[in-house]
Amino acid sequence: MRSDGQRTDTITMRSRLILEAASALAGDVSFPYRQARVSFRQQGRGDEEWPVTFLASDTPDAIDEVAEGRAQVAIVNPAAPLALAYRGGGPYQAPVPVRTIAVIPSQDQLGFAVAERTGLTSLEEVRDRRYPLRLSLRRRNHSTTFVVRQVLTAAGFSLEDIEEWGGDVRYDGGLPDLPNRWGLVERGEVDAVFEEAMGRWADKAATGGLRFLSVGGPLMERLQAVGLRRGIIAKEAHPSLPADVVTVDFSGWPIFTHADTPEDWVYAFCRALEERKDRIPWQGEGPLPLERMCRDTPEGPIDVPLHPGAERFWRELGYL
Repeated sequence: MRSDGQRTDTITMRSRLILEAASALAGDVSFPYRQARVSFRQQGRGDEEWPVTFLASDTPDAIDEVAEGRAQVAIVNPAAPLALAYRGGGPYQAPVPVRTIAVIPSQDQLGFAVAERTGLTSLEEVRDRRYPLRLSLRRRNHSTTFVVRQVLTAAGFSLEDIEEWGGDVRYDGGLPDLPNRWGLVERGEVDAVFEEAMGRWADKAATGGLRFLSVGGPLMERLQAVGLRRGIIAKEAHPSLPADVVTVDFSGWPIFTHADTPEDWVYAFCRALEERKDRIPWQGEGPLPLERMCRDTPEGPIDVPLHPGAERFWRELGYL
């Protein structure tokens, strides 16, 4: 019995204990397992599957999780893979019935940096010269690798072609500004780094013997045709660059769901975001900016329609 005389809801008590502990661990940098999957079911239904699952993912694998019903709400970083899935582009043989709930703002670009000593000035030149590039990527299943594969396909070659030409595709983990990965560049052990997070390493690359290749012209037209967005690595933001560089946009962290997810579930999820927005961290200051997260913006691209439950909730709040 609570001191105020109200009976404690035991379902809430147990679930809140686990969720609050999980929240604390997710924010603990010393705890190595900080990506969460949260499942819900009715109390007392031990024979029932867990019908509602939220997945705090960041890779395109989350799209398959939602498409196949193993998760009802998930996150992917950036917006590009979700756009391709919705349109049936890239590796998706048919449109995937996904819908947007909101997009966490995160403006970024994908950089294709090569060592100046290679003499390469475009991705098409890698293809034409069958250049044995020694390329550093982050992880095999990371979104950078996913998008890089789409760009290289549009340019007429693949990661496997690079290896066949005598090059090396390695997965080094972490961002390029980390000592272990940047050391590969300094020691001349890699010729190229294809990566996101321009704010972390664009200036360092430009002063460290790397040049960013432009992804413009007909190549960009082909990429836009399958659902990717044009971006710019801006000299204004990165003074060490000789000029602006046209590239592929890597912005936004969509929170998404299946088109068939019940409207009331999505509505309730949006209500929970609104109630707890001052507790949810993001890359900016203040509460989670939900009023911007349901509208298409440069830092939060929405190329996949809002789920009806989300659209109804955001409209009721006056955000749309």
